[in-house]
Amino acid sequence: MRDTRGKRGHGAQTGAAAKRKKGAKTMEGPSDDSGTPAVESPRPVPLIVTEDLELLDDLLRLCAAAGCRPVVHAAPPDRGAEWDAAPLVIVGDDAVARCRGLTRRSGVVLVGRDQDDAGVWRHAVEIGADCVLRLPDAESWLVDRIADVVEGSGRQALTVGVLGGRGGAGASTLACALAVSAARGGHRTMLVDGDPLGGGLDVLLGAEREEGLRWPDLAASKGRVAAAALEESLPAPRGLRLLSWGRGDAAALPPEAMRSVLAAARRRGGVVVVDLPRRMDDATVEALAQVDMGLLIVPAELRAVAAARKVASTAGMVLDDLRVVVRGPYATGMDESWVARVLGLQLAGEVPEDPRLPVSLDSGAPPGASPSGPLGRFCSAFWERVLVPGVTP
Repeated sequence: MRDTRGKRGHGAQTGAAAKRKKGAKTMEGPSDDSGTPAVESPRPVPLIVTEDLELLDDLLRLCAAAGCRPVVHAAPPDRGAEWDAAPLVIVGDDAVARCRGLTRRSGVVLVGRDQDDAGVWRHAVEIGADCVLRLPDAESWLVDRIADVVEGSGRQALTVGVLGGRGGAGASTLACALAVSAARGGHRTMLVDGDPLGGGLDVLLGAEREEGLRWPDLAASKGRVAAAALEESLPAPRGLRLLSWGRGDAAALPPEAMRSVLAAARRRGGVVVVDLPRRMDDATVEALAQVDMGLLIVPAELRAVAAARKVASTAGMVLDDLRVVVRGPYATGMDESWVARVLGLQLAGEVPEDPRLPVSLDSGAPPGASPSGPLGRFCSAFWERVLVPGVTP
C-alpha cells in the first residue's frame, strides 16, 4: 500500500466540473438533449464511490482530463459485479464505512483531502485499498492512472527512429517506406515527422491537403496527451496515422511537446516511425530517448561515411540501439560490411540503388508503395526480423 503524492499535472488543470445537484446518485454516461442516455461503444471507465460533492467535482474534473466519464455511486453499487468488474475503483474517504465487507480486489484507491487524518491507513486496510491518495498533491498521478485504465495497458509500440548519415541520405524516404510497409502488413502505424526544416512527410505521402492536426497544433502540449484522441485527430494516408509539419514557417519544437506526443503515440501500440534530423536539439534528444531502435542510413561514399561517424557518435550518447542501413550504389572498394565496420554499428541491411524511385515519387506514389521494389523489399524484411512472430503490436 502506498501514500501517493505528486505535483499537479498539466492534464489535471482543466476547469472545474459544473456543480451536481445534491442527492444525485449515478452518472452512467453522456445523455442527449432529451435526457435519454446516448449509446457509446463500451470502454473501460473507473467507478467512483462518494457522496462528498466537492470531492466528486474534483474527481470528475480529473476524469475529464483523462478523457473519460466514470460511473458514480454515492454508495457501493447494489450489483456486486459492478464493483468487481470496474478496472479502477476510486473510493472517497467519506464512503469507507459503506464499502466495508465488499469483495477484496486490486485496483482500489482511497482518496481524500485531509493531510492530517491519522486513521486513513486503517480505513485503507479495511477496504483493501492499494494506495492512499491525497488531493490536490496526487492529482497528476491519479490522472495518469485513470488514463491508463481508459486507454488500456497493452504493449507499447515498437518505436524506430531514422536518421541520415549526411544531408540527402534518404532518411525521410526510408522513414515513409517503413511506415507504409508496416501499415500494409496490418500493424497499427504512426509516422512522426521530427524535422521542422524538412519538406514535410505529408508531401511524400501525397497527404498535404488531408485534414488533421499538424505539429504547430500540438507544439504547446505538456503533461499527458490522450493517445486515442491524438490518433483520431491525425491525417490517415495509406492506412497509417501521420504527424507532419504544415506549410508555414518552421518553428522550434519544445522538448516537452515531443516527449508528450511521442509517449501518447507509443501507448497506442503497434509501430511508431520517427523521421529525425541530424542536428541534436532538445526535441531530438527527447525523441531519441523514446526510440527503441535507430536506423542510420548512409550512402556508400567515403565522405558520407565520414559524416555519418559524427552523427552516430552524437546519437549514440542517447540511443543504445543504433544500426546502419547502407544505400547503394557503392564506391570502389566499399560494401555494406565495410561501412558497418568503420562506423562500429550493427548492419540492419542494404538498400540497392533504385533508378525508378525518383520517377515513382514524381508520379505521386509514396516511398515503399511497391512491395517488390528494392525499398519495399528491404522494409518488409526489416519488419519480419524485428517484430515478434505471431504477435501483432
